[in-house]
Amino acid sequence: MSARTFLTSGKKIVAIGRNFSEHAKELGNAVPKSPFFFLKPTSSYVANGGTIEIPSGCDVHHEIELAVVMGKETRDCPASQAMDNVAGFALAIDCTARNLQNEAKKKGLPWSAAKGFDTFTPISEFVPKDSFTDTNDIDLWLKVNDKFRQQGNTKDMIFKIPSLIEYVSSIMKLEAGDVLLTGTPSGVFSMKHGDVVTAGMKPGKAEKDIVNLKLNVADRKGLFKLSE
Repeated sequence: MSARTFLTSGKKIVAIGRNFSEHAKELGNAVPKSPFFFLKPTSSYVANGGTIEIPSGCDVHHEIELAVVMGKETRDCPASQAMDNVAGFALAIDCTARNLQNEAKKKGLPWSAAKGFDTFTPISEFVPKDSFTDTNDIDLWLKVNDKFRQQGNTKDMIFKIPSLIEYVSSIMKLEAGDVLLTGTPSGVFSMKHGDVVTAGMKPGKAEKDIVNLKLNVADRKGLFKLSE
């Protein structure tokens, strides 16, 4: 798979929620006993070097995540075979309009608007699968204006990648280029116009990052207005 295939051929982004216990706790959510997920549109991708847009009236939080890029069609795939269907990985940020999400939760409504704005899924270039010997030991970090906000490691994920693929593929078919976002460590917080967001990931025992992200943050110009 080429470095850009998943940005142009993938049909969906499957985002796992509350997969780091400390993140669940910081938002006052119960730690899940089984995986749960929501969908994001592929139109929310923005490439490295781009700009995260803040919609008018929205409190937008960053959530750094390891992205799994699927390499072939995957349906009812047991965890023991799941990694055979993975092409590689990427580093992603799941942006969330937290105030919209909280209002939706209160009303029992979907989160699609809170997660689906254009530019709400910054993502790095593709990283081949063999770049990692152990997906349970990958460091993730994110800074805003050169100050650390999030630092975590995939060893702290509640549900590991093979189990997530088994669970999702038991419900819906995953296809080549689809992306699975695997959850975020604690430290999520607001971004605002003028901020610069940087992030990276590396194998736990490596000396330097294997991939990095750098994005500007700016107010969104458009028709969206927060409902009173």
